Amino acid sequence: MSVSWTPHRFSGGVLALDTANTVVLRGDARSFDRFADPAEIARFARAASVHRAAELGGRRLAVPEPEAIAPVVLDIRETTDRLFRNAVSAGGVGTADMPPFLRACATGLEDKAEEIGRPGKPFGDPAVPIAFEAALAVSALSLLGEGALARLRICPNCNWLFLDRSRNASRLWCDMAVCGNRRKASRHYHRRRVAATRDGTEREVGNV
Repeated sequence: MSVSWTPHRFSGGVLALDTANTVVLRGDARSFDRFADPAEIARFARAASVHRAAELGGRRLAVPEPEAIAPVVLDIRETTDRLFRNAVSAGGVGTADMPPFLRACATGLEDKAEEIGRPGKPFGDPAVPIAFEAALAVSALSLLGEGALARLRICPNCNWLFLDRSRNASRLWCDMAVCGNRRKASRHYHRRRVAATRDGTEREVGNV
C-alpha cells in the first residue's frame, strides 16, 4: 500500500529530518520503514519538492531510479538519525558518529556537479532538478551549524526528530495538531479512567 505523504509527514523542519522520520516509531516494537518499498522514495521526493520548496529554493527533487539510489538514501538517513538523535540526548555531537555520517553524505554528493549556497539559490539553479540523494546530503550537512543543533528536538509522542523554530525555543511536539492533540487526549482518557476507578472503589466501600 502506498503512503499518503501528507503535510504532517514533513514536520521535521528540513528535508534531512523528514527523511529520517520515514522510519516510524524508532526503537519501538511497532516500528516500520516507509521506504521499505523503494518506489516510495520517488513519491516522497515529489511531495518534498512541494513541502520543502522554501528550503530547496524552489528546486525540484529528481529520483529517476529509486532502487538504484535506495542504498545511498538509506545510508544518509540512518547516519543522520543516529548522529543527531544522539546529539539531542547528549547535548552535543559525538565524534564517533561523524565519520559514517560524512561518508554517507559524500556518497550522496559524489559525481554531482552542483553549486550550492548562493543567496536565493541555496540548492543551486531552481530551473534544473537536483538528485534527491544530493539534496538530502546538503540538508543533512546544514544541521551541523550551531543554530540548528541548539534547536533539535525529539518528539515525546512519536519519537521523530524536528527543528524547533518557535520564538522562545519551547516547542514540545513535532506537530501540535497531531502529536500534541494525541498526547492531550491520552492524558484526558487516563484521568477519566483513574477517576472512574476511584469512584467505583468508593461506591463499593460505601456498600460494605
